[in-house]
Amino acid sequence: MDDALGVAELERRGVQVDEVPWQRPGVDWRAYDGVVVRTTWDYQRHLDRFLDLLDRIEQLPVPLANRSALVRWNARKTYLADLERRGVRIVPTRWGRGMSVEDVLALPGRLGAPECVLKPVIGANADDAYRVNADTTPEQARDIAGRYADREWIAQPFLRAILEEGEYSLFHFHGVLSHAVVKRPGPGDFRVQEEHGGIIESWTADADATGTAGAILAALDELPLQARTDLVRLGDGSLALMELELIEPALYLRMHAGAPGNFADALEKWLSMGA
Repeated sequence: MDDALGVAELERRGVQVDEVPWQRPGVDWRAYDGVVVRTTWDYQRHLDRFLDLLDRIEQLPVPLANRSALVRWNARKTYLADLERRGVRIVPTRWGRGMSVEDVLALPGRLGAPECVLKPVIGANADDAYRVNADTTPEQARDIAGRYADREWIAQPFLRAILEEGEYSLFHFHGVLSHAVVKRPGPGDFRVQEEHGGIIESWTADADATGTAGAILAALDELPLQARTDLVRLGDGSLALMELELIEPALYLRMHAGAPGNFADALEKWLSMGA
């Protein structure tokens, strides 16, 4: 639905848009004035093939957004460590590979928190994300450990603010703030994604959130065409980066009347610059 609003606005302006599945064979990408990565929500299951395709497109005289190098960097959640080294405040995070039942049950203590969220280094849509706390049974821990056998993971403290205040998402198109939303988990869940029952509402970003998101984008090596910055409040009241979505961020264009136009403005400017 959200992408359809952007497509309709572009077509109203005379821009022809084709929605092409990334795994479709035989596509002549040279026929396009530009290629924008959008709802490729299965890319994480075929990451090497997906990145190879972006590399091939970028070798053609066709602008690609976001650029292949940026997508490749953002595809692994280790980008959070890179941003932390650049001065960005992130949610406290541990990284690892593989784990035992004992490792799963010990995670909250190692993070100094009563509970934590475990998720894969390469993942999307909260796939294989788990909330681990004192109620996690050995049987559940065994299942989690099995899913992460020889697999890279990150673990972060579960922040109560996600339940009480929500997670804030700010959307920038070519570096310009377009709109913002607040996302809260549905009853009995901890995930904020709509497909997991999350509740999404329009939100007017305050100066704190705007400044935090702007500083995060300023820490990047290049300006992305599309970016979604997910922020959450820490116990000391400050905002920290939960995720920076630069590959195929859900844009929630329906949440703000001007958002489809903002997206179209940025894309037209990007095309006019030849990327």
